[in-house]
Amino acid sequence: MSKTIFITGASRGFGRIWAEQFLKRGDKVTATARNISSLKELADQYGENFLALELDVNDREAGFAAVKTSVEKFGTIDVLINNAGYGLFGTVEETSEKEAREQIETNFFGLLWLSQAVLPFMRKQKSGHIIQVSSVLGQVTLPVMGLYNASKFAVEGLSETLASEVKAFGINVTLVEPNGFNTEWAGASAANSQVMPEYEQVREGLGALLGDRPFGDPAATSEAILKLADSENPPLRLILGSVAYPWIQKVYQERLAEWEEWKEVSSSAQGN
Repeated sequence: MSKTIFITGASRGFGRIWAEQFLKRGDKVTATARNISSLKELADQYGENFLALELDVNDREAGFAAVKTSVEKFGTIDVLINNAGYGLFGTVEETSEKEAREQIETNFFGLLWLSQAVLPFMRKQKSGHIIQVSSVLGQVTLPVMGLYNASKFAVEGLSETLASEVKAFGINVTLVEPNGFNTEWAGASAANSQVMPEYEQVREGLGALLGDRPFGDPAATSEAILKLADSENPPLRLILGSVAYPWIQKVYQERLAEWEEWKEVSSSAQGN
């Protein structure tokens, strides 16, 4: 049975790949991007099953309008995939106020506005699945990516809360947490703060660390996303890639060990 998918940030990378895979199997897809010219090929090939909408996810009113337009065309939205976002490279001290606000605006608030926009329709139909594209960096952190880390940690907290609020309406929420993949995320799609020489050693250390980590093939994620969208009981979190799971596991083991070491101090703070 075909589904109706609404996916943001579909001009390239994961968004473009996933949109095409849904269309290939017969689903109906609304794909948004700041510039929809890159989606013309899909529009020509899939005709009435495809709707391309120009959208800046930072514009809350435009997001609500896009969701309404999609429902008017297809009658429903079964799956929302909040994929729009970008990476900001810069240490915490290097990051300007403008860069920090724009990073959170897109990665967090853009996702929030689209989630809010789709909920009334999903509540009415008593079904739906909101898939939030987070990151392994919503669970663990890397230096020189402080604001990106923060935006994804915020997405994690918001989405876990949302999942508990909408479950009774028949709506599921899943956080997708990819490790690094060979997309333009760290290249043409990224933003960079002005470099301070004081952090050159930190930057070199990050380069050495990432150089040792394999980057995945983004096309290889398609099967997992299709399976996730079809699941009647989807997970709250789905890790993507072979690097992310052992990395998260190691960090959590270290956290548990540290909490255990300090648990008496923690307990003594209760006061009774």
